[in-house]
Amino acid sequence: MAGDYNKSVLVTGCSSGIGRATADLLKDEGFRVFATARTREDIDELTHAGFETISLDVSDPQSVRNCMVEVDQACDGKLFGLVNNAGVGQPGALEDISRETLEKQFQVNVFGCHQLTRHALRMMRVQGAGRIVQISSMLGFVAIPYIGAYNASKYALEGLSDTLRLELMGSGIFVSLVEPGPIESHFRNTATSLFTEEITAAGSAHQQAYQKMHERYQSGQSVSKFALGPEKVAAVVLKAMTSTRPKARYRVTTPATLAAVLKRLLPTRWLDQAMLRLG
Repeated sequence: MAGDYNKSVLVTGCSSGIGRATADLLKDEGFRVFATARTREDIDELTHAGFETISLDVSDPQSVRNCMVEVDQACDGKLFGLVNNAGVGQPGALEDISRETLEKQFQVNVFGCHQLTRHALRMMRVQGAGRIVQISSMLGFVAIPYIGAYNASKYALEGLSDTLRLELMGSGIFVSLVEPGPIESHFRNTATSLFTEEITAAGSAHQQAYQKMHERYQSGQSVSKFALGPEKVAAVVLKAMTSTRPKARYRVTTPATLAAVLKRLLPTRWLDQAMLRLG
């Protein structure tokens, strides 16, 4: 690490997957990690693993405020890094997704992230240094069908992050987007639960497509052969945290890199056909 700043980092959504892998790696590299999770069981497990833990529901503004007060007090206002990882993916055709369901998606993936970032910036501004790492997705720059709410939330996160990066030029605070493709995690299990809770498949114009999706999930075919472990994303987060000039974007997995190339080279109609095959 370059400089004399404090190496305290807040990582959200650490119960499993990318968040847990990132928290583990940063702790191993000498960072002081504040790890968040929603449930008491996950908090206890993280505490047992040696983390300083904070209960956080990013969809709840008061929970976010409480979390940042705890962080501020614990690190004496010297937070160096924020990893906005907590997120969910709501599946379903957009015409089957209610306004309320779409709002829930944005509460977690966009609004909570933005609130955390604003609080973190107050601390980073004082020390004139910091790193904000946003865990986005390849679905933040290309869209596939039947997960439009998630697509929209990640597109929004990318727009917020690009603007924030411009506004922080010269401040010593850097903003990086990490854009993974398929990653081995519990994400699909959570998405399946959200589909059951929020989407009425019976009578939908997309009922047949939903049935095919269900069959793929049940057979395990939904997991891409190009999927990588969450530790690959964690390694990229570490780069963003330790580089003297972090990149604006880090793409993880072959599909994410390929999608970026195709978007740049292909006409929209051709890109649409390619993305339809992934839906």
